[in-house]
Amino acid sequence: MSLKKQLCIGLTLSSSKKDKENMQMDDNKFYSGIEEQIELAKRAEKAKLDFVFKADYLVAHPDLIARNRGSVILDPTLFFTAIARETKKIGVVTTASTSFNPPYILARQLQSLNWISNGRVGWNIVTSIEGAENFGNEKMPASEERYAKAAECTELVKKLWKSHPYEVLEVDSADAAEVIREMIQPIDHEGNFFHVKGPLNVPEHFSGTMPLFQAGASESGRNFAASVADAIFAATPDIESGIELCKDLKERAQGHGRQPDAIRVLPGLYFFIGDTYEEAQEMYRQANQHLTIERRYALAEMVLGLNLRELALNEKVTANILPDADQAVRSKTHADLLRRFIIKNEPTVEQLLERPEVIGSSHWVAIGTPQEIFQQIMERFEAGALDGFIAIPGGPPKSLDLFFSDVIPLFVEAGVFRKDYVGSTLREHLGIFEA
Repeated sequence: MSLKKQLCIGLTLSSSKKDKENMQMDDNKFYSGIEEQIELAKRAEKAKLDFVFKADYLVAHPDLIARNRGSVILDPTLFFTAIARETKKIGVVTTASTSFNPPYILARQLQSLNWISNGRVGWNIVTSIEGAENFGNEKMPASEERYAKAAECTELVKKLWKSHPYEVLEVDSADAAEVIREMIQPIDHEGNFFHVKGPLNVPEHFSGTMPLFQAGASESGRNFAASVADAIFAATPDIESGIELCKDLKERAQGHGRQPDAIRVLPGLYFFIGDTYEEAQEMYRQANQHLTIERRYALAEMVLGLNLRELALNEKVTANILPDADQAVRSKTHADLLRRFIIKNEPTVEQLLERPEVIGSSHWVAIGTPQEIFQQIMERFEAGALDGFIAIPGGPPKSLDLFFSDVIPLFVEAGVFRKDYVGSTLREHLGIFEA
């Protein structure tokens, strides 16, 4: 009997403590969230999830700081050194930008973390959409240039990893220095963006090349993901966008000489789980009550470049009032998703102001009981709209408790998720093997 296809499940780590009692520690320093997130990672490991994940931000966003009020937003790669030492099996997927980090530093930091975690690291490759002013640049390059730089950087990082093979650690001879000199070779890279001699001064971990993740869904982003990524973090707020993305990436992967199922599509799943649907819906309402109508108008304008303030809330938003698709926006991916939704559904202004692309990060929002959440996920899984998901806890702690205690066991019972780990590295969890 053939085994069922397995879900890949990751969890975004975040701090949920917001009240003043928890915001400050005994020494009167603000709460860093480290201990809470270590415990969350341990819970995820107990549930046998594939990995835990952290995004990264290279600018000081007042809105982001306000949402994390009282907590310190840390560098994810440094943060994961603490998580790695407190866990044994679960993968740790960090985020690092190719636009601002030198390849040698990237290769060294990631490989160091890989040794600290014993082969459990994944690298989420991002090109960044802002932050140039913090790195001596006048403005952000165009998307095509950022992805061209990312492609060269990623290939260079992989070369640096291979330049110092782990077999060096096994050398035991009188002329060890000469033997090692032959094994560790410069890469002498001369490219359009980088010039690096090498080799790296940290050996590659024996588990092999670490899994690569990518989050861009633009034309350039999809091409890049299809060429190098093992998994993609996707913004698919509805099932149709998920099916389209999965189909498109499989075709692009084949165009790069890869297997069509080489890339795992993992949408963000922002969930609110209650004992009843009404309880879960109230969790969602409270989570977004800080977004005033004016703030929603501003967010919609930022995403689409469209001012909706002159329209009545019950008036439909149609394709003919959309601005030019080529105009400059903060995220073309989110803009394209929202444009497609408008063209297909002609929502009212009120409905549009409730969309994930406007009030969130275009993540799929799931609301309901554990059984309803399970059914929503399975519907997309069986339709070919995803290979797994990145769980993003929403609402009070009860929602996350129900995710662990009730939803995950339903996947195990259905035979689409593991009862226990069969390996100890992230590559093994994801079923990725060296070519």
